[in-house]
Formats: sequence, C-alpha cells, structure tokens
Amino acid sequence: MGKVKNRWLIAASALGIHLSIGSAYAWSVFTNPMVEQYGWDTAQVSTAFSIAIFFLGMSAAFMGRFVEKHGPKKSGMLSALFFSVGVAGSGLATLTESLLLLYLFYGVIGGIGLGIGYIAPVSTLVKWFPDRRGLATGLAIMGFGFAAMISGPLAAALIDAINIPATFFILGVIYFTVMNLSSLYLAPPPKDWVPKGFEEKKSSNQKIKPDLSQLTANEAIKTRRFWFLWFMLFINITCGIAILAVASPMAQEITGMTAIAAATMVGIMGVFNGAGRLGWASLSDYIGRPNVYTVFFVIQVAAFFVLPFASNPIVFQVLLFAILSCYGGGFASIPAYIGDLFGTKQLGAIHGYILTAWAMAGLAGPLLLSLIYDSTNSYDLTMMIFSLLFVIALALSLWIRLDIRRIRNKKEVTPLAYEKGSVLNK
Repeated sequence: MGKVKNRWLIAASALGIHLSIGSAYAWSVFTNPMVEQYGWDTAQVSTAFSIAIFFLGMSAAFMGRFVEKHGPKKSGMLSALFFSVGVAGSGLATLTESLLLLYLFYGVIGGIGLGIGYIAPVSTLVKWFPDRRGLATGLAIMGFGFAAMISGPLAAALIDAINIPATFFILGVIYFTVMNLSSLYLAPPPKDWVPKGFEEKKSSNQKIKPDLSQLTANEAIKTRRFWFLWFMLFINITCGIAILAVASPMAQEITGMTAIAAATMVGIMGVFNGAGRLGWASLSDYIGRPNVYTVFFVIQVAAFFVLPFASNPIVFQVLLFAILSCYGGGFASIPAYIGDLFGTKQLGAIHGYILTAWAMAGLAGPLLLSLIYDSTNSYDLTMMIFSLLFVIALALSLWIRLDIRRIRNKKEVTPLAYEKGSVLNK
C-alpha cells in the first residue's frame, strides 16, 4: 500500500471548495449595484440566485452517481469548471445587460457547479472520518455558510474599485484556481482503511455504532427512512431560508429596530449560520444524529411561535440566532446521518437525492412567506404556520427513531437476512 493521504488535508481541501461555492450566499452584494446600473428590479436580480439554488439541488441529485463513479477529484474539477464559467459568464451577461444570459450563466451553469461541488467532497469526508463524521462534514459545510463573510466584502470592494462585469471575471478566475487546487488532493480512502485505533474504539465505545445498512441510492429511496430525512430537511430549509429573506424588514416591523441595527443583525446571523454547521454537527458525534435533529425541532417549534411576539430586540435576535444555528446545523449533520442509516456505498448519490429538498425549499420558503404576508400584512400567521411545520418535523424525528430501533432489533435477530438485503428496504 502506498502512502495514505492526510485526512485533515482532505478536510482542508473540501473546505476550499465549499468556501468558493458558498460565495453564492453573498449574491445580495450585487443586487443594489445591478438595480442602479442596469435598471433591473430587485426581484429580477434575486431570481438568478433562486435559479442557482434550484439547480444546486437538481444537479446534486442527478450528478451523485457521477461523483461515486469518478471520484471527488474529477468531480471537484468539473464543479470548478461549471461554477467559474457561471460566475465569469455573469460578467458577460452584465456587460451586455442581458437578464437571460445572467439566468443562464449564474443560475443554470453556476447552479450545476454548486450542486456537484457541494456533494463531491462531503461524501469523501464521511469515508475518511468514520469516527468523527459530524465534525468532518461540519468543517466543510461550515465553509459554505461562512464564505459570504469573505466573498461579500471582496466583491463589494471590486465593484467599487472597477465595475460589475470585471468583478465577475476576476472572481471566476479566483474560484477556478482555488477549487482546482483543492480538488487535486481529494481522494477516497484506500479500501478497508480505518483511522488508527478506530477498531479498538468501536469495540469499546458504544457511541460508535455500525451503520444501520449498506444500501445503493435506488434501494435507499424505497425506504421510509429516506423520506423522513427528506421532509425533515425540507421543513428546516423552507422555514430557515424564508427567515433569511425577510430578517431585516421583519426585525424593523416587530421590534422597531433601525435599518442599520437590522443590517448588523443580518451579518451576525451569518456567523450563527456558519458556526451552527460546525457546532451542531460536531455535537452529533457525541449525542447522535437522531438526538440532534429532535433538539433542532424542539427549539424551532418554540422559537417560531414566540418570534412574532418578541418586541424586545435582544429577545428577538436571540430567537433568530437560535433558528439560524439550527438551519445551518441541519445542512451539516445530514451527510453523517445518511452514512449512519444507509452506509457509505453510494453516499454521494443518496446525499444528492436528499438535496432535492433544498431545491424545493428554496422555491417554497420565500414564496409561502410572501404570499401570506401580502394577504395579511403581518408576519404573525407565517411564523405560526412555520411553528406547526416544525411540530410535523419533530414527529418525524421521533418516528425515525422507532424505525431505527425496529431495524436494529431485527438485525440482531436475523443478521444473515440483513447481509443478503432481504429486509433492508421495508
């Protein structure tokens, strides 16, 4: 066996890719400059971001098998190509003042790059860190959440110093370079590789349990467990992304905060979004993924119910930061949860299928909120509906525990049947 790569450098490479594609969260930096320079309205500019998120989820689903077949290195490079062409092509779109080209390049092409880049390193990290799945995936996906803190100020400075098209061209080159360099080190671990001391720890420490099953993507989607995870993630993202879209005006309406104070709050929300990804995912290694998701939903049932009545700015912000930490933590914990339930055989493909929940939620969340707000002129009803949605999510998180317990019990009674896969899909 040749020299085994350093798994922490693998994690750093994954972080490099996610820091690049996570720049999509800084899209709002371009909104006002585009509106002022090209005469487009805010909704038209924001549509490019919505299209990108939709294609992120769809491409993750359809390209999951590509990631499993060709590995993270080629997948990372393909992601770099699509995403950098999408960003640089947005420069051409703004240069020609074409909204359709902007939707094509940033929304469709860039969105495809987002989807491939999101799942490629994550599925690999789960295999490199069987002992710390949550921590490893949390590190990478934290990068996606924190990226806007780097790319946002950089893009704003470039727009002020030069212009919008040149900013897109420069950023496209930067992302292409960083993502390709990061992809070069990515590789799956050797067959049957485990970290030093893992087997001893596994036999002596009950916290490290064997995976519930080893399923292909087609087998996984036939199980209840898959759809429990899908709907749990869908609800978490639907409500979280809606809050992200209206946090500033909602804070001003409910608490009377000034626009400047609300803008500062939005910046701090990004910190909790990113920190929640690492914090909750790392905690899941110790208390288990089912427990973490149950805690997410208990917190958010209460937080969304109280939010419309939280006229005190400090209380309002504490509730909002708690929601955002759970929103980010849901993204970071899901790959490890998938590994626990379905194994690592086709984790990238299964993760891709699960991420279609993101594509659907990216459309449903802001749309649901805006429709209700336009009808009632208040955020109260929306927050009540979101609280009820989290009651459903909480019920699913408890139901999936029963399903896991039932399967583990059956597995102990009929292990040979499980090895043959005869009861895994029920």
